[in-house]
Amino acid sequence: MTPNKLHYAVAAALLATLALAGCKKNPSTMENETAPPPAMTEPAPPAEPMPAETAVSVTSVTLGTNAGADKTIATPMTSFAAKDPIVVSIATNGAASNVDIGAKLVYQDGQTAGEQSQTINTTGMETTNITFTNANGWPAGSYTAEVSVNGTQAQSTPFTVN
Repeated sequence: MTPNKLHYAVAAALLATLALAGCKKNPSTMENETAPPPAMTEPAPPAEPMPAETAVSVTSVTLGTNAGADKTIATPMTSFAAKDPIVVSIATNGAASNVDIGAKLVYQDGQTAGEQSQTINTTGMETTNITFTNANGWPAGSYTAEVSVNGTQAQSTPFTVN
């Protein structure tokens, strides 16, 4: 064999060896092969939509100087003394999460005398109490307790301070 033919024969044998080595499957790599696609199945039914949250509504507002363990006011009042605490008891109904229940005391000239809110999570009837105090005493006159749900006024209750 001439040197050129020998080179061609060696090159061809080398290429054949490489080609066969590339086709040989290594058992350790066989586990990484992709499995055939699963048989076609019927698609899953769509998930049930979450029920819409029921809005929370204010059913009543009661004012007093103290509330019982059940958060209700035993002796509702419409007239307070200057040094009295003013408890705004707000009864609500509905189901929702993170509902802002607010109360604002508005003096006769429209000035805000106090404002507070609480965030509640409820699934039905609930009572929320917001207590206002004034270390200097409330100025005598007419007031309104304005109650809101998520920033929207729901009810107002007039009262006086003597």
